[in-house]
Amino acid sequence: MSRTVITALPYFQRQGEEIASSLDASFVIYRSGIFPDLFKSAESIIAIMAVGIVVRGISPLIKDKWTDPAVVVISPDLRYAIPVLGGHHGGNELAYLLAEKCGLIPVITTATEATGREAVEVLAEKEHLMVINTRSTRKANTAILTGSAGVYRIPGPGMVIAGKGVSFLVSEGEYSVGVGCRLGTPAEKIIDAFQTAFRDAGINADEVSIYASVDLKAHENGLIDAVRKMNSNIIFLNPDDLDETGAYSESAAKRFGIPGVAEPAALAVSTYHQLIMEKRVYGDITIAIAR
Repeated sequence: MSRTVITALPYFQRQGEEIASSLDASFVIYRSGIFPDLFKSAESIIAIMAVGIVVRGISPLIKDKWTDPAVVVISPDLRYAIPVLGGHHGGNELAYLLAEKCGLIPVITTATEATGREAVEVLAEKEHLMVINTRSTRKANTAILTGSAGVYRIPGPGMVIAGKGVSFLVSEGEYSVGVGCRLGTPAEKIIDAFQTAFRDAGINADEVSIYASVDLKAHENGLIDAVRKMNSNIIFLNPDDLDETGAYSESAAKRFGIPGVAEPAALAVSTYHQLIMEKRVYGDITIAIAR
């Protein structure tokens, strides 16, 4: 996948090629229907043309800010760099780079940056961390904007119980693990279940960014000790924060008014909201894995 691709109307080919050279990017002449191809092949797109052309071209393609490429428009007078998609996901950074390399004026419209504050995604990028519950960022960034949000750091293994709008930033890892267990299950059995689940899923423990369960399990010392012994972290989610967008396996947890534990917990703290292993039962422990 190309990192950055610049496209321009034929009238601006020379300028587009010069900007591409200064950014070590690729250049392609604009043609009708080019944006679907660029969405598949590029991480970032710079378009030298009217904003309206770009908006009409990309609007049917937009799916998720965490997977869509960043899109920056350079105005036809070659004065302004305007992030129109993915400002917190590379667009603003690219506009600032165009200011540095090409003398353009960045037009930043994301509220946190425009008011001099760091959004959740910006802090994550700066500190090489990953936002694991991506759907929280809208509320978290709103709280940052109003000055009511703080940043709380937990340096080592531990547990967190939090409500809506709290974004969790952790060291990068591709997978999240949702877990449920019977009352009083010992740590050793839970660790054995994790290790078996990882073998079943074809992943390694060090590829896991976070473990998650429902806050009804926050008193389970065996679960807490198991995650600590694996030198990782676990989040206990309020039932309202469990991912309720998917079709889950049948679960006894429905009697508590929640869609399940392992699968929705894994998805709620995942980046791409994709199950790579549906819930499996290992004795008294239920585990699901998402990415």
